Parts: sequence; C-alpha cells; structure tokens
Amino acid sequence: MSFLAWIVLGLIAGFIGSKIVNSTGQGLIIDIALGIVGAVVGGFLSNQFGQPGVSGLNLYSLLVATVGAVVVLWLYHALVGRRVV
Repeated sequence: MSFLAWIVLGLIAGFIGSKIVNSTGQGLIIDIALGIVGAVVGGFLSNQFGQPGVSGLNLYSLLVATVGAVVVLWLYHALVGRRVV
C-alpha cells in the first residue's frame, strides 16, 4: 500500500474514530496520526485473530483501521485526559 493510501485511510479512520469516541475531532494532524497508528494497531489485532489486516483502500481495511483508531483514541484520551480550554 502506498504512503498516500495510508494517509487517506488514516485520515478517514481517524475522523470516524474521533466521532465514535468523543464526537469531536482532535485536529487534522492528530486525526491523521492517530488514524495511521490505529490502522497499524487494527491490522495487528486483526492478524492476531487470524484475519487479514489492512490490505488496501477497501471497506474491510477501513473497518479494521477504524476499530484500531477507536482503540488508539480511547487510550489517547485515557492517558492525556480531557483538557478544558
């Protein structure tokens, strides 16, 4: 999978994951970064359960990446906490 495809998939997964976890995004850069990390985590978890991981820009990969992004965002909020500005 190309670098640009990882960014697009990470952006989409990070956006969807942010909406699921706290209904507001963290910002474009953080959403992309956590989405890409989530795609990697989702692919790893998927492989641990005997399923294929992230394989390209398709619906299954988006689902796996989104589940990973939700896990990563949940951990991010648990560690960083919610700051009131």
